[in-house]
Amino acid sequence: MQQSVSTPPPVQQGSAARPVYPWVLVAMLWAVSFCNYADRGVLTAVMPNIRTEFNLSLTELGLLSSAFLWVYAIAASPAGYIGDRFSRKKVIIVGLVAWSVVTFLSPLAGTFLVFLVLRALTGLGEATYYPTGTALISDYHGPETRSRALAIHQTAVFAGGGIGTVIAAALAQHYQWRMPFYVYGAIGVLLALVLGALMRDTPPAVARQAREGGSFAFAMRRRSALMLFLVFFFATSVSYGITIWAPTFFHNELHFNLTEAAYYGALTINLAGFIAVLCSGTIADWAAQRVRMGRFYVLSGGLLLAFLFLLPFGFFRNPNLLGLCLLLSGFCKGLFDGSIYAAMHDVVPPTARASAVGLMTTVGFAGAGLSPLLIGRLGETVGLGAAFSLIAVLYIAAVVLLLLSRRIVIDDMDDTDRTVAAMGKLEEQIA
Repeated sequence: MQQSVSTPPPVQQGSAARPVYPWVLVAMLWAVSFCNYADRGVLTAVMPNIRTEFNLSLTELGLLSSAFLWVYAIAASPAGYIGDRFSRKKVIIVGLVAWSVVTFLSPLAGTFLVFLVLRALTGLGEATYYPTGTALISDYHGPETRSRALAIHQTAVFAGGGIGTVIAAALAQHYQWRMPFYVYGAIGVLLALVLGALMRDTPPAVARQAREGGSFAFAMRRRSALMLFLVFFFATSVSYGITIWAPTFFHNELHFNLTEAAYYGALTINLAGFIAVLCSGTIADWAAQRVRMGRFYVLSGGLLLAFLFLLPFGFFRNPNLLGLCLLLSGFCKGLFDGSIYAAMHDVVPPTARASAVGLMTTVGFAGAGLSPLLIGRLGETVGLGAAFSLIAVLYIAAVVLLLLSRRIVIDDMDDTDRTVAAMGKLEEQIA
């Protein structure tokens, strides 16, 4: 299997007339990312229905999300390797079709065990996207626009997780809990057909060197990349656990209906994150041009503030105050989300970016898979609200790691800049 060698010009140079396609690519991949997270949001929206359907405990209910996330985590590393070595366009499209078909089939499960297996297989399909999709965006966006491009793309995470969850809840409430699975699965297959006709593949210079280099091994040796793996583990553990359990908290503790619970427990977090990642991309690009560690300071500042706003959650019972906690912590976590992929791409050269993001996803989503179970277990003892406050401490661990790694990060960024400059010369030779 060879990389496609269509020849769109990469926009690493600062020319006056910038090509339009790099931003068209962001728009197309935004739609894929929206589907990726909307399909996850279906389960979040209908968890109370699933619990009733299969007569589950809170721990068993949490296992559905954990199974998805564990398979997602395991698959992300090989998916990133494949995204560096083969056609990124084909990897994205095949993954989109696979997870959409499994999403469509999931509500046909007659037992909890079958539903659990199908949910895990959804994670297998979805794992193919993020390492490859973010790498393809960085193939077409240089340092001047990379944070903004990836931040715009990242807004789809919150649009899919927020709007997608609310729409799924509304479909379930007005029809039945199976309906959003059918609708979202069909939309994904249709989107894959559009991408097949319109999307271009990796630029030739990146494709050529990726096939020749040891991208996976390189990412494992990069010290700053290893640090970001752990940071992502801590940050993702908190945010995913909260996002998965928040609608159920409002439904069970405050007796909201499914749609109201989705508004308070999902839309607040994701609306805040949507706005924050746009701010983060602009701030991070500005900061990176003035301070070498600019993007990394944005990461640490966002997580510190997210911790401070989430910590009091367990002490409130007023839904407006609870929603405000989620809104503010979600905004600050969004500052992190809008810069994390650009930060990884700053310290890792283009030929290893999908592999690095794949490994980071594996580590991060291993934590994300544990947190629904951890919060479910804590919820059975101290209550879900208190569990949210306790798990927020992991944000501080991530901040400490970021601030202690300054020297390593700067050294690796310098090495990446030298590699990119050498690849620019190769691109000229191929052209």
